[in-house]
Amino acid sequence: MSDDDDFLSAMGDVRPIAVEKREVLKKPSLDKATISLRRQSAEANLASQVDPLADGEVVQLDPRAILEYRKPGVQHGVYKSLRMGKYQIDARLDLHRLSIEQARQQVYQFIRDCLSNDIRCALITHGKGEGRKNPAVIKSHLAHWLPQIEEVLAFHSSQPQHGGAGACYILLKKSEKKRKENLEKHQRR
Repeated sequence: MSDDDDFLSAMGDVRPIAVEKREVLKKPSLDKATISLRRQSAEANLASQVDPLADGEVVQLDPRAILEYRKPGVQHGVYKSLRMGKYQIDARLDLHRLSIEQARQQVYQFIRDCLSNDIRCALITHGKGEGRKNPAVIKSHLAHWLPQIEEVLAFHSSQPQHGGAGACYILLKKSEKKRKENLEKHQRR
């Protein structure tokens, strides 16, 4: 006997399994109360994601004032390099002709975008507002907002070629990915 004959004799009394007809499940229809609750929950979630920048009491700065801030733990050499404009600027934001509210939203979103794209050093041009009734309004607010953002390690007014007292460099925390890459790069094996 061949292998084929053995197989056919072994499978002689086998019958196909009867497949029951499948039931089509309908999506449950949602009543208006459930839809309303879901909508309220989604709106509450969006409200909790609104930027945390508070508009407390803002100190009005001189238009030519130098902005400077450094969180504890930022090395002096790193801060000096930032202040001297030695880091590559990977992103820029211009706040000219924006209202305070628009500028606040733009700054918050800009920082979020920088962090999501692993940008370490950025430049924000805020202007000095000289010749206006209230000069340096956005500059004053920016100096108030930036320290509130946890990921901002330091900032300083820029060098003249980047806008001088009308712009500032911002140093952001490294992402976990960049931190690991840096550790591997400098680790001795």
